Amino acid sequence: MPDLLLELFSEEIPARMQARAAEDLRKAVTDRLVAAGLVYDGARAFVTPRRLALSVHGVPVRQPDVREEKKGPRVGAPDNAIAGFLRAAGLNSIDQAKVQPDKKGDFYVAVIEKPGRAAIEVIGDFLPEVIKSFPWPKSMRWGVQSKEPGSLGWVRPLHAIVATFGPETEDPEIVPFAVDGIAAGNLTRGHRFLAPQAFAVRRLADYMQKLERAKVVLDPERRRDIILTEAKQLAFAQGLELVEDEGLLAETAGLVEWPVVLMGSFDEKFLHIPDEVIRATIRNNQKCFVLRDAAHAKLVNKFILVSNMEASDGGAAIVAGNERVIRARLSDAKFFYETDLKTRLEDRLPKFKDIVFHEKLGTQAERIERIERLAAELAPLVGADVEKARRAARLCKADLLTEVVGEFPELQGTMGKYYAEAQGEDEAVAHACEDHYRPKGPDDLVPSDPVSIAVALADKIDTLVGFWAIDEKPTGSKDPYALRRAALGIISIILDNQLRINLRTVTRRPLAEIYTQQHLAYPSCVMTREYADKSGISDQFKSRYSDRIVDQISHELTLERHAQAELASSALTATELLKLSGISSDLSSFRNDRSKVQLREQGARHDLVDAVFALEGQDDLLLIVRRVEALGKFLDTDDGKNLLAGYKRATNIIRIEERKDKREYTGAPDAKLYKQDEEKALAQAIGTAKADAERAVAAEDFEGAMRAVAKLRPYVDAFFGKVTVNVDDKPLRENRLKLLNEIRAATRAVADFSKIEG
Repeated sequence: MPDLLLELFSEEIPARMQARAAEDLRKAVTDRLVAAGLVYDGARAFVTPRRLALSVHGVPVRQPDVREEKKGPRVGAPDNAIAGFLRAAGLNSIDQAKVQPDKKGDFYVAVIEKPGRAAIEVIGDFLPEVIKSFPWPKSMRWGVQSKEPGSLGWVRPLHAIVATFGPETEDPEIVPFAVDGIAAGNLTRGHRFLAPQAFAVRRLADYMQKLERAKVVLDPERRRDIILTEAKQLAFAQGLELVEDEGLLAETAGLVEWPVVLMGSFDEKFLHIPDEVIRATIRNNQKCFVLRDAAHAKLVNKFILVSNMEASDGGAAIVAGNERVIRARLSDAKFFYETDLKTRLEDRLPKFKDIVFHEKLGTQAERIERIERLAAELAPLVGADVEKARRAARLCKADLLTEVVGEFPELQGTMGKYYAEAQGEDEAVAHACEDHYRPKGPDDLVPSDPVSIAVALADKIDTLVGFWAIDEKPTGSKDPYALRRAALGIISIILDNQLRINLRTVTRRPLAEIYTQQHLAYPSCVMTREYADKSGISDQFKSRYSDRIVDQISHELTLERHAQAELASSALTATELLKLSGISSDLSSFRNDRSKVQLREQGARHDLVDAVFALEGQDDLLLIVRRVEALGKFLDTDDGKNLLAGYKRATNIIRIEERKDKREYTGAPDAKLYKQDEEKALAQAIGTAKADAERAVAAEDFEGAMRAVAKLRPYVDAFFGKVTVNVDDKPLRENRLKLLNEIRAATRAVADFSKIEG
């Protein structure tokens, strides 16, 4: 079967756009092929700085013939209905239609046969559309036709198109089409400087072989492998180790068609700058890799660069040029770093009063104060020194105003640690300045020092409750303030460090204070004493706004407040207290959803996680994990499996009867109505199991709680073996249904068994 080869040859494509563009081209072309009935065997897309290429293997020579039957009006229908049917079916007369009997009568049916077209024609029709509608993030127009309607927009000027189609045993044909005056052909070019001459290509194997001879490595993965392998070999030859960087590796592979790896050096005097600054300077400015001494993991004064040229001097001039630029950039970095060291971190804090964090959440200075208060509250819960946590929280954002972080924002936190160490701060305080941003993702380190934990939790909790209080929650497609990441960060810190923290309690005060402060930003807004006492705000907060607290809201005052258009609410009353409670519950639900995701990714069964979270008041993540683990072990035993089966049987009976009777069978059963020994035994066993399970849960002995509930198994089996539930005696039937419901109530001490599959 024939193969399709397509190449779009242009000026340099930005490295950041290349991988997505290759995938977009593959999808766009293959989707059109399938839609046209041309089902292919396989497709591979490639990209270099100057070309997008696609090879589709095993494309049919022709489309399949299509036979379609189109049902028309009933025989004897009005003339206008028949005329409309003929037009729609493309028939000249009704004699061309056949009559088909139906249970409702005889109907006209048009048999439409469409012969398949040659695949090369179909491809030639849709490729111009694919190229013209290509989804570049940014594109440009050029040349004399650039202002004409419908002119081509491409990421960089498009120079040539290769499009060939044909079987492997024959010379392929050129697909006949043109885009914006550029006709498809079979000529391409190699490396811009090393092999600029045009040459003809046929299909993928021939194309890749000729490109290789023309100093172009077509496959981006192979370019990456070449760069990584040669960089490691150069480093090893010098007794050094390459500092690997996946992002930089992908970018450099997208900058060259013929990778040539070289080594350069810089002055040793720059090595007293922090390693992260050296690496960021060399990476960001020259796209070069740094090297380190494997013995002590410190950077050395050498770097790896990737050139797109095989130079006659062995690359000496290229290396010298990069060394000049890197020397200048490192000189700048050295100046920034040394300038930053002259100002203490706390001396930078007043400037935060003039920097708005968010228009509804105040300045950065106000945010730092909130983090400081919360870190001090969290410190005893995580075993941290309160004053160290307070100090770290106060300084942790100060490096945002330094010269180095202004140049390299990705070093925020890291530079805070270096500057804190330089000014003699406690080691725990210095490391908290860096670690409070962590974890930044699922693969990042999680803070483990107590001071770092307190500040990291405070920072993330303030972010969550702040944006929740102002109703800036994430949606299904957008999360501009990274609130999901903040929630997952909180969860990872708690679970990794085995912390016992009730998140609802911890978040109540900061959430209430931020919510309240949004209303009190309006000078005329007041709050009732009931709201001030019950909302959860601190005594210090109430003292600060003591002039806003009133015993009750008069009718006149309410009308006056409502008359102000800019005021969302006239006062903070019991109604606002309910809204605040709803926001808190919504935040807890969001956090629980993130916890479920985290636990499932760690291998926990999704139904067991749901079964535990279905219980009320589940805010201690560590206990939730222990409960899920104990439930999983219990259900792996015969007692667990049999009890679950008995529970399902009982709840199914109750559910059916409740639906039929349109009522619920809740409440305690009447012991006087027990007729059979099995009823009495089950009732007694349920009472004992429930009490034992509740005591075990209170002692956090979840396995003990499971064992207590498991004792119900023989009594449940005996009940179902001897007792008939649906008897004619209505009071007796109701009592037995209530007894079955007690099984459900007893198991809820452990989990909601209705959520468990099986």
